[in-house]
Amino acid sequence: MAIIKLSESKLNELRDVCKSFNNDKGELINVLHKAQGIFGYLPAEVQEVIAKELSISVAHVYGVVTFYSFFTMLPKGEHPVSICLGTACYVRGAEKVIDEFKRILNIGVGETTPDGKFSLACLRCVGACGLAPVVLVGEKVYGRVAPDGVKDIVAEYAK
Repeated sequence: MAIIKLSESKLNELRDVCKSFNNDKGELINVLHKAQGIFGYLPAEVQEVIAKELSISVAHVYGVVTFYSFFTMLPKGEHPVSICLGTACYVRGAEKVIDEFKRILNIGVGETTPDGKFSLACLRCVGACGLAPVVLVGEKVYGRVAPDGVKDIVAEYAK
């Protein structure tokens, strides 16, 4: 695993976040949310700083990060694409939509394009079952997505 170099300004911002929660270990999830907002993901180096600031073990931080699907230890693309695999979306063809994103972006689920523009993920129900199958690009929701509509979604962000 490669070690990444974190910018000192972002590390200071992270330490300030920890202080804003009084370095309270009971605020770990809140700190992790803020940290992911700062860095875009939670690499081991960020988890180590949080563990030190909150006086908890790195293993505890890692356990929380890996338990909650919201947190990611891999960098996301500029435009994170998430396909819902809840029951309604799955039954209405979400797998074919995923396959088309994989084909067009030339990446697998959990990967990011080499240019950093797109990443691909699957999630469970997003609560828009009436629009199944559903795709999220960042916070924007696309409903009733068919495989032949994937190219238009990608083109919208490829500029």
